[in-house]
Amino acid sequence: MSTSTYQANDGPAYERFIGRWSRRVADRIAQTVPMLGNGALLDVGCGTGSVTAALAARYPGRKVVGVDVAEPYLAFARARSDQPGVEFHKMDALALEFPDGTFDSAVALIALNFMSDPLLAARQMARVVRPGGTVVVAAWDFRGGLVYQRLLWDTAAGIDPVAAATRDKIFANPLAKPDGMSDLLRAAGLADVERRSETVRMDFADFDDYWQPLLGGQGPVGGYVAALEPAMRDRVAEAVRKAYLSGDVDGPRSLTATAWVVTGRVAG
Repeated sequence: MSTSTYQANDGPAYERFIGRWSRRVADRIAQTVPMLGNGALLDVGCGTGSVTAALAARYPGRKVVGVDVAEPYLAFARARSDQPGVEFHKMDALALEFPDGTFDSAVALIALNFMSDPLLAARQMARVVRPGGTVVVAAWDFRGGLVYQRLLWDTAAGIDPVAAATRDKIFANPLAKPDGMSDLLRAAGLADVERRSETVRMDFADFDDYWQPLLGGQGPVGGYVAALEPAMRDRVAEAVRKAYLSGDVDGPRSLTATAWVVTGRVAG
C-alpha cells in the first residue's frame, strides 16, 4: 500500500484476509505480461510481497525491488522464504526515491485505487521505468467481479447505513470502473495502453474461513467490520452467514474474483 487511509498494520492478518488470493493474480501477471529486457523490476505498493514473489520466481536472474509505506507488511514480505534476494524499501509511491529510468518494468497490484493521488503514483512509476519499458497496474473489479466483497457489502448495506455508504464510496471510485485504470495510465502519459481481466477463485473451507479473516482489521472491509459495535457485528455476521450458506449446509464455497489488468508503455 501507500499514502492512503488503508488500514495496514498486520502482515499475517492481511495474508489471511486477501494476500492469499492476490497471489493468484500476481502469478497470472508474472506469467502473461512480458517484462522485456534483463534489468530490474519494481513492485509499487508491494504489501506482503505477492508480486515480488511472482516476479522473483518468473525471472530468477533479475533484480526485484518492492516498496511500500506499511512497515508491518514489509516485515512480513522480508520474512518470506520464497523470494531470497528481493530488496524491500519503505517508500511512498507518490515520491519514489529512484532515478529516472531505473527499472525495465513497474507493477502495482491492487494498490493505486487506495492511494491519495493515484495519478501521481502512476506518473512516478512511468518516470522510474526506462523508455520502452512497461507499467502494469491492476485493480479488483469491485462492482462486477469481486463476489466475496459484494456478498458482504450488499448484505450488510440492508442492515447498516454505514455499510451502504462505505460500499458506495468504494464502488463509485473512478478507478473501480472498467476503464478507470486505462484512463489513469493514459493521463500519466503511457502509450499503447491495453486492458484485460483476470479471474481467480477464492476457495473457502467454510463460513469461518470467509468471516474470521475480516476480523483482522485490514483494508476497508476489515476496518468496517472491526469498528462495528458488538450487537451490530453479530447481526451483520449472521446475515452474511445466511448469504454464504444460501440455503445449504456450511462447508466449502468457491467464489470468483476478477481483476482489471492494464499495461502501458513508457514513451520515448
